[in-house]
Amino acid sequence: MITLGLFGINMGPCAEPEVAARIAVLAEELGYDTVWAGEHVVAPSPRVPPSPIEPDLPILDPVVSLTYLAAVTRWVRLATGIVILPQRNPVVLAKQLVSVDVLSGGRLVFGMGVGYVEPEMRAVGMPMAGRGARADEYLAAMRVLWDDEKPEFHGETVSFSGVDAHPRPVQRPIPVVVGGHSASAHRRAVRHADGWYGFMLDREQTAAQVEALRRAGGDGLTIVVSPSERLDASVVADYAALGVDHLAVVPPARFWRSGSRVADFEEFVRANAPA
Repeated sequence: MITLGLFGINMGPCAEPEVAARIAVLAEELGYDTVWAGEHVVAPSPRVPPSPIEPDLPILDPVVSLTYLAAVTRWVRLATGIVILPQRNPVVLAKQLVSVDVLSGGRLVFGMGVGYVEPEMRAVGMPMAGRGARADEYLAAMRVLWDDEKPEFHGETVSFSGVDAHPRPVQRPIPVVVGGHSASAHRRAVRHADGWYGFMLDREQTAAQVEALRRAGGDGLTIVVSPSERLDASVVADYAALGVDHLAVVPPARFWRSGSRVADFEEFVRANAPA
């Protein structure tokens, strides 16, 4: 059975703490399985392609946001959708994510990607070139810190030994979802993750992505999609028939603009709640 989540719990009106808490609690009460927090550390100003957001869109750090929401919710799963992994220090991020998992009682889903907005990557001091290989190595190093009795890792971009990090996560292992629509993203999901995340896809695009994932060997992956189409029961059934396990619903763009009403946002969440 397909499950539903809510994307954007850390942006737009949800960049206000009381609104984020209100929406997360509402989503949990209505039966949403997950809430998703996206990431852009900075955005090009003025906006230039391929940036997906306006530079003045308020967006909180996803890890910090989910930590806050862990305290006001009970069972809804808390997902990063997605963390741009090459921009992060993997040792520090491993500790931050474990902290969310522990504080939430084992509710973290780690969604990651490699990034595609060059001005953002440049601003944090990371080159676009080699970001995929860097992300793979970072994730491998993080898993060592999460799972190994005596953590030790030696790679080209991260290396450590003679250290340890406690507490370990509640979930063993922490579920990892890889975002991205490219062949390299599909291979990364198959080799290193438990699931794949496609953002703003219609049913035709989803079918093509799912088929590409299967050709890459991803039959056992959990498939998460943020649909670009308006949902009703028949559309949800179509996504399920395509092999999608989870839909992370994205509120319309009007909700990200200043002056949007929280009551309207709430109505959207109610209207798209699981049946």
